[in-house]
Amino acid sequence: MTSTPSGTPSGTEAPAVALISALQSLSRAQREAAARIAHELDWPRSGVTVLHLLTKCGPVSLTDIAAHLRVDLSVASRQVSTLADAGYVVRTVDADDRRVRTVELTDAGRDLAAEASEQYTNMIDRAFAAWTPADLDEATRMLDRLIDAISADTAHRRSPQNQQEFA
Repeated sequence: MTSTPSGTPSGTEAPAVALISALQSLSRAQREAAARIAHELDWPRSGVTVLHLLTKCGPVSLTDIAAHLRVDLSVASRQVSTLADAGYVVRTVDADDRRVRTVELTDAGRDLAAEASEQYTNMIDRAFAAWTPADLDEATRMLDRLIDAISADTAHRRSPQNQQEFA
């Protein structure tokens, strides 16, 4: 950030700081809503997220789950193991590449995912009842733009040529 000699943000930085604060509040609100739904399902929030991903994408590798959730492979592996132990997913060896383990929903997993989806839909309907389709489209467009901007910066920082820069 560029600061004025007095140390206060200058130019567009003050609005950008306010935006980051709002994003942090949005993130907390989303986590709280997801935790409430997971609690109602009597299941950890992270597990419900994996179930949603598998519902949306179908069978995927553990590496793909970790990448989509933006977590370390070991974190994704623990989440999948918990779901597998409960009978919600199965891990199979990929027929084309035996090194790859594919994760897919069981019937019980599909049932739990459907229940979670219904609860999310009900929550979304309540939360956005006063929003017009145009409001929702504009919010989605702006959030996508934010995601692209933040992800581009994160990718830049994580690239091998920039590792020393942020060490």
